[in-house]
Amino acid sequence: MTFNCSLSKVRSAGSFDKTRSFLIRLFIAIMGMGLFGLSIVYDAQSTEQTISSTQLPEHANLQENIMLVNKKVHHIDLFTTFHGEQIKDVKIGWESYGHLNADKSNAILITHYFTGSSHAAGKYSINDEEAGYWDAIIGPGKAIDTERFFVISVDSLVNINAFDDTVITTGPASINPDTNKPYGLSFPVVTMRDFVNVQKSVLESLGIHTLYAVAGPSMGSMQAIEWASAYPDKVARLISVIGAAQADGWTTALLEQWATPIKLDPNWRDGNYYDQTKENQPHRGLIAALALITQSALAPEFFNSLNSQLLANADPHANLYDITQSPPIINWLMQRAGERSVKMDANHLLYLVRANQLFITGMKGNLEQGLAQIQAKTLFIPATHDQLLMPYHVEQAAAILSKQNKEVDLHYLDGSLGHLEGLSGIAQYSDTIRTFLAE
Repeated sequence: MTFNCSLSKVRSAGSFDKTRSFLIRLFIAIMGMGLFGLSIVYDAQSTEQTISSTQLPEHANLQENIMLVNKKVHHIDLFTTFHGEQIKDVKIGWESYGHLNADKSNAILITHYFTGSSHAAGKYSINDEEAGYWDAIIGPGKAIDTERFFVISVDSLVNINAFDDTVITTGPASINPDTNKPYGLSFPVVTMRDFVNVQKSVLESLGIHTLYAVAGPSMGSMQAIEWASAYPDKVARLISVIGAAQADGWTTALLEQWATPIKLDPNWRDGNYYDQTKENQPHRGLIAALALITQSALAPEFFNSLNSQLLANADPHANLYDITQSPPIINWLMQRAGERSVKMDANHLLYLVRANQLFITGMKGNLEQGLAQIQAKTLFIPATHDQLLMPYHVEQAAAILSKQNKEVDLHYLDGSLGHLEGLSGIAQYSDTIRTFLAE
């Protein structure tokens, strides 16, 4: 039995000013990784970007020390959900970095977070402003070394970025081939197990039947731990960053706060808004939900520092005794949420919320039983100031696994960004991750 615990202070308050402009850009990550181009939702008629499962994948290529990646498409004729419902003509996007070895034993799966996508590393174009969210640890010579490993990531079902041309997903906004209309709320509720099974289908299409490791942040950590529980003979190593092994009562209620603004928006129309003009779709509810998600994913230090800057530059004639006016920090938050909302879908957000609310490792209603299935060596990396998935989540899971005589390591990120530290601060654990993968 091994249960190691350490605290790493990755960023102090004193260094906050130095990185402030960088952090303001970073918060975009928690609101959606799709940053460029026009928007598409794959429907039953769309075949232009599909590739055969027997076609060799194109991997990331290096240009000016930047991995340039291509989005690929995986097609499933008929997918059966964990709950037993069926979805026809599923299309899902995926990316890969590095090369698969001869016996296909070097694959590492990266599972993405709530508003993320399969764009875990690299860029689509040399001119892209931002690289994938974990580019700091995925690439040649990095902690997850693409000169050694074949790294792959898959867009989730019901991905929130339904109208982003770098995301390929199937969900409520997709066309139901039986009606030739968007599914809306007729789309089946899906779970973390369904996300895992779609990923499994992608891997099997490439001849990959075991994973050297699976790793992910936030919602991605839930998928990673579900992989290790559902398919213990296929996962050798598990890396959970800013994660949880279940959605407990507190987390379930918090997640519902993200869904409520959409359901209260009269333009939501019980999910039947796709035939409406853009002006008559539930954008106000979606924007309010994204603002809540953003604040949940950050920490007071970031908001308070930014608030001080905004107040210093605020309009001196603004009248906050007028109830129709808002404080500068609220204007900033809602403006940024509005900018991100144009590529996102309100129903998809609701389905992601429910997938998170339904999550418990193993999907059997008992956490100890679900964790008992895990054989993988496990590394947990929570963030000490996380306001969303607080460290107690993985501390509980680590204690149970340790009691079950499993090999567990626990390390803490201690920085000013809260939950988002699992994206921006993860490079500070490069050596820990590299060593974990080497063992």
